[in-house]
Formats: sequence, structure tokens, C-alpha cells
Amino acid sequence: MAAADASGPSSGQVWQDKEIRLFLPAQAVMCRKGEFVIDRMNSVEDTKGNNGTRGTLLITNLRMVWISHKSFKTNLSVGYSCIQTITIRSAPSILRARAQALYLMTKFDEARYEFIFTSLVEGSPRLFTTVQAVFRAYETSKLYRDLKLRGAIVRDGLLRQLPDEEVFNRLDGVMNLSSDQGNLGVLYLTNIRMVWHASLAENFNVSNPLDQISKVHVRASTLLLFLALSGRREAACKEVSSLWKVFLADPVLGVKHTVEDAPTSTQSAPLERRADDVEIVDSAETSDTMAAYLADASKAADREPVFDPELGLAVEALPPGYDIGKLWSA
Repeated sequence: MAAADASGPSSGQVWQDKEIRLFLPAQAVMCRKGEFVIDRMNSVEDTKGNNGTRGTLLITNLRMVWISHKSFKTNLSVGYSCIQTITIRSAPSILRARAQALYLMTKFDEARYEFIFTSLVEGSPRLFTTVQAVFRAYETSKLYRDLKLRGAIVRDGLLRQLPDEEVFNRLDGVMNLSSDQGNLGVLYLTNIRMVWHASLAENFNVSNPLDQISKVHVRASTLLLFLALSGRREAACKEVSSLWKVFLADPVLGVKHTVEDAPTSTQSAPLERRADDVEIVDSAETSDTMAAYLADASKAADREPVFDPELGLAVEALPPGYDIGKLWSA
């Protein structure tokens, strides 16, 4: 059978909320489609990795981006999916002595990192309240972005629609195949996701966001979603492909929050200043700089001290892959 095929755009899947990155080029700092700036704070210190450096903190619906005022290329991006805990504690700051700071415990690529941000505006709780509220909004809107199995997404044969969700089609007689066996059910096509549930058991279901799709095609067999009625597969594939392309042009990612006292300029592009004409690629330098944010909370005790000839001192042994020279200059 000839395949009806639609491949993803060159921009690829959304990484902004799923990764931690340093030294981003200007294009990666700017908002992607579906991403928007919720709040912008111009006096925030990256106390953990750049203590004493004033910068701008952008809070979007997918991530937090900090950019140094001294050099645009000194920046970092923390996706909300990487954040495990958010706390407020006192931290030593060069610019504010000892002040209340926002602590983020994160996990990415099997490593744990800690980020500390201190607001340099005395008496302003905006940093704490906005980040916590946006993170809660992100956590409670996962159906827009994550695959969900056996969820409470169907009631009395009707799809429980999400805010801003529109159902464009309902296809009966759709079989969800597992190996050579399948279950007959119903497929909903919306502007946000594809939802299938078994005809005889509504709790046997799957919600697949359009954001998770990388390719749409038709095969003769072993399909995740197979239209049992002959002759409708190509038409359904074209419909899914069309909905997917419309979604990619203007993604609905579910995170909503309004900052009442935020300046109106946050609605514009997150960066208006001209970036340095330098592109930073992933390198050993980035890896060593990431070590400045490393939170090795899993170790039971300090590592044994070892003599370092560069320093002429005994220091705690570094984790594998890290170099004392580059850590010193990070």
C-alpha cells in the first residue's frame, strides 16, 4: 500500500521545557512557536554560577532563561520539566550580602543541578510568587504536552475537553493494535491531541498530544491506530496531518498565568538587544561550567581528599569527567 506521509518541521520537537542548556545562541534564547514571556525581571542575580553578576530573568510558559547584563553569551535555560523542587531560603549574594533567594533543585541527563536566583529589588516578592505560580500551572497542564494512558479523559462516551480544546472529528471503528491483536474503539481528533478509547471500556484509553507526534503515516499492518473500516485510512491520515501542521504553526501548550503588576513590555519579544556575533556549541567548556551548578545530594559523605598539583592543595575529589582548571575559571 502506498504510504500517506507527513514529516515534522525542521524546528523539531519542543525541547525548551525538557532540557537545561548553557551558552545558548540568540535563536535558542528567543521564544519558539507556542512559547511566550509571562514575566521579565531585569535585576536578578544567578547566585550559584555567576554570583555578583546582574542579569535579566525571563519566565515563559515553558522555561526560565537568565541572561547576564555583561555578556549575552553568558546565559542559561532551565525547563520546567527538569525542576523537582522549588524552595525559598537565605543565600550569600555579592550584590545583596545575605538575602532570600529562589532555590531550584533540578534533574537532567541523570545528574542533579541546583540553581539559585536572587532578586536585587529589595522587598519585592515577584520572583518567588511568579515562578511558583507558573510552575504549578505547568504541572497541572501536562495533558497538553505528555502522553497519558488510562486516564480519566472520557466520561459517558464523551471526551472531557481541555480549556481551548476543540473536537474536529470523531471516528468510530478505530482499532488500537497491540502485536497481532487489537481493541475496537473510538478516536477523537482535536486541535490539541488525539484521544482513543475502547468501545467496551472507557478507562482503556490513550491521550496523545499533537506536540508528541514526529511523523504521521499509514501502513498495511502493525499500526498503533488502525482504521478498521477499509478505505478510510488515507482520509484519516490526511486529516491528522492537517491538524498536526496547524498545531505546529501555533501550538497550544496549556500553561496560562497573568502577572498583575508585570510591565506591559513582557508581551514583546524577550530580547531586543543585539546579541554577540558568537555561536557557542556544546563542548567540554559547557560541561565544566555545568559543574558549577552540580548538586551532588545523592552522596552519603564527602569524597576522599586528593592532592591537586595545580593548586598545591588537597581538595575533595571531583566527579568523573570534570577538570579543576576549567572549574576554577568557570
